[in-house]
Amino acid sequence: MFDQFTLGIEEEFQIVDPQSRELKSHVAEILEEGKMLLGEQIKPEMIQSMIEVGTGICKNIQEARTDITRLRSIIAGLAKKNGLGIVAASTHPISRWQDQKIFEDERYELLVQELQTVARSLLIFGLHVHVGMADRERAIHIMNAARYFLPHILALSTSSPFWMGHNTGLKSYRTEVFKQFPRTDIPDHFDSYANFERYVELLVKTNCINDGKKIWWDIRPHPYFPTLEFRVCDIPTRVDDTLAIAALFQAIVAKLNSLIDRNLGFRLYRRMLIQENKWRAVRYGLEGKMIDFGKQKEVPVRDLVLELLEFVDDVVDELGSRKEIEHVHTILERGTSAERQLQVYRETNDLKAVVDDLMILTLENVPTTTDFSVPSPQTISSTISK
Repeated sequence: MFDQFTLGIEEEFQIVDPQSRELKSHVAEILEEGKMLLGEQIKPEMIQSMIEVGTGICKNIQEARTDITRLRSIIAGLAKKNGLGIVAASTHPISRWQDQKIFEDERYELLVQELQTVARSLLIFGLHVHVGMADRERAIHIMNAARYFLPHILALSTSSPFWMGHNTGLKSYRTEVFKQFPRTDIPDHFDSYANFERYVELLVKTNCINDGKKIWWDIRPHPYFPTLEFRVCDIPTRVDDTLAIAALFQAIVAKLNSLIDRNLGFRLYRRMLIQENKWRAVRYGLEGKMIDFGKQKEVPVRDLVLELLEFVDDVVDELGSRKEIEHVHTILERGTSAERQLQVYRETNDLKAVVDDLMILTLENVPTTTDFSVPSPQTISSTISK
């Protein structure tokens, strides 16, 4: 029964000059050879200093691990051939959005025309996790309940404390940049999939959007594929953290699905309440407190994450993700990428040292020798995107 909860992981990487440590608008050099090696698993994004890769449709977290480490290895190898490096972090510590070039593509040109500086300033990098959910009606009900846990997992992923050479004081500044886009953040809940469809149809009819891909919520039913897509997270720097977070999203979906199977439910909370916890995750990450709405009191984030792990524990072994879920304890103990970046900056007072450390940790536990013969799972279509 757990076979349905397939996984797809998309990561957006920074392309960095190892000498200046600045972002470099050199995606074309990587993309040309990358397309020959990876096909639809690699694609450009709006900013030319960004490259995105996506796993295939993975039947379990082990398959996802094989594919995501392979992709990081290949992208790093292609970048190195061009005298470049890659970084997994949701903002670049130094570079300015005003200096970036837009990738020449009609889709991005239209987006900039529509959103102007809001689009041009989108110098952020994210992680998207797709969990298979073929029953669209059930997907809506699981989305409604899963919204509650989004701030908890955002806190586990934070990797964007710096913005254009400035310490923002936030752990996830990416979140604040992205919320300038329309139709972002935590969605409200829907009574049924039909109600969700009517909402999308109304926006299309009134020329707000041309299709559901322009709904950029933190969680959404994917407009074309039978998945729930989680979009709330910063991209973790370490690949093991990415896999832990993907496994946790998968476990949440599986657990909520099992509750529905047993005619049980999870209490739904209003968007305005969940947003309070999301802000706390943005500001403080794992170091802060969130509201336990049931108890109506503040609780340390780490305690709430431990409660979440206990909540999903009975589905983890059936999913085969015990190892990845246990890694969440490591994140809780040593902190996130944001905390590591701030520590390096405190010790060195040098943002270039922060970039150097990010380049190293991006390839931690990633194979240094690229085996292009490793088969990847069925490829997610290139239409999966922002």
